[in-house]
Amino acid sequence: MAQCGSDSTTKTPAPDGGQACMAASEGGVDQSMKPVLFEVFGEIWNVESRLGQGVSASVYRVSSGTATTAAVKEFQADAQAGDYGFQKERSVLEDIQGHKKIVTLYGVFTNRSYVGVSTHCLLLELLDTSVSELLVRVSTQTTITEGDRPRQGHSMWIVQHCARDVLEALSFLHREGYVHADIKPRNVLWSADDECFKLIDFGLSFKEGNQDVKYIQTDGYRAPEAELQNSLAQAGVEADGDSGCTAAVDMWSLGIILLEMYSGMKLKATIQSEEWENNNAAIVDDIFASKTMVCPAIAVYHLRDLIKSMLHKKPEHRITADAALLSPFFSVPFAPHIEDLVQLPSPVLRLLNLIDDNQLYDEEEYDDILEDMKEECQKYGSVVSLLIPKENAGKGQVFVEYTNSNDSKEAQKLLKGRTFDGKFVVVTFYPRSLYKRGYLYQSMH
Repeated sequence: MAQCGSDSTTKTPAPDGGQACMAASEGGVDQSMKPVLFEVFGEIWNVESRLGQGVSASVYRVSSGTATTAAVKEFQADAQAGDYGFQKERSVLEDIQGHKKIVTLYGVFTNRSYVGVSTHCLLLELLDTSVSELLVRVSTQTTITEGDRPRQGHSMWIVQHCARDVLEALSFLHREGYVHADIKPRNVLWSADDECFKLIDFGLSFKEGNQDVKYIQTDGYRAPEAELQNSLAQAGVEADGDSGCTAAVDMWSLGIILLEMYSGMKLKATIQSEEWENNNAAIVDDIFASKTMVCPAIAVYHLRDLIKSMLHKKPEHRITADAALLSPFFSVPFAPHIEDLVQLPSPVLRLLNLIDDNQLYDEEEYDDILEDMKEECQKYGSVVSLLIPKENAGKGQVFVEYTNSNDSKEAQKLLKGRTFDGKFVVVTFYPRSLYKRGYLYQSMH
């Protein structure tokens, strides 16, 4: 069994389980053995699953006896590089803690395995689905039709949500003088309890003007100046002192991510083409022109222009995170699609196809349904509130608010596909922020 001793103070995860982190690096080291548990500051955390595995680190989902969940990022012992990767990510995370759109570091510790090997670990907030997973789902699912025209890519609601959240994180990061240097779909994850996207994995991050990493960014999301710098480094050529990459590389990566989310296509091959090299703005225009308009055209044009402003070849011409947040694209309100509410967990569930008008207006039957639903839903977790509107928006739908997203996710898993009174139940998540404000949608968007 894995043993460990602490070497730093820690923040205890919130009693409701924190949210959910996962900083899965890409790579292919076959590490068949995984720890059974970690002892963190005197508390036992059981390993439930491996979330990701890379060349330098593995990430595990862990839970404590208090039902709290978190993630442990365990760095592999490296005789050549020492503990540089661990110390680098630790120092950056400790320096930038406190922003809602950046993964929370709870603490650091040293794990000592039963064979006597010591590894450095980070105890992190546990997050849910990544933008990479969302892109895979939208690219593989059967074409969804709206009217008689096909719709591809993510909804404008989710694109806007992701863009705003990442830009807010980058605005903070850049003001602190840091460049993330590895913005990609795998490093943008959804937090169910905070209902926002968060940035993870700061292993390549550096202080602007003090770049200590030769190879930055991931293929397909790499800015032109980073491509050049990486090539020079690979050739053993020392770059000029003033040629280091700036925060503009992060804006380029985000522009590619948003273009992929909107189009529903992976664009790596496109970005490596000669056409992209010659005129990427024209390709962006073509992507937007070829996609069926299913939302206000003005909002689509605003998104197109925002993306193009992030993809200028010269970094000094690229829009900053602060300026991007002022884009008119963010002034247009959007409603989530049913696909968004299925894919992005929250502490609130919405149950559809349960109640008809006759049941709503029979007071005795309505009260019985309320009690029955509350009793049923409490089997899966602690219910904070339950609402079945009789009129207007949300009429006949059942909204169930749980204490945290762990309970709501368990309930959603067990309730979907069930039948009540012969009716097939449809279960989605629902944004708690909207539920609390009384914004209830009448139909499945």
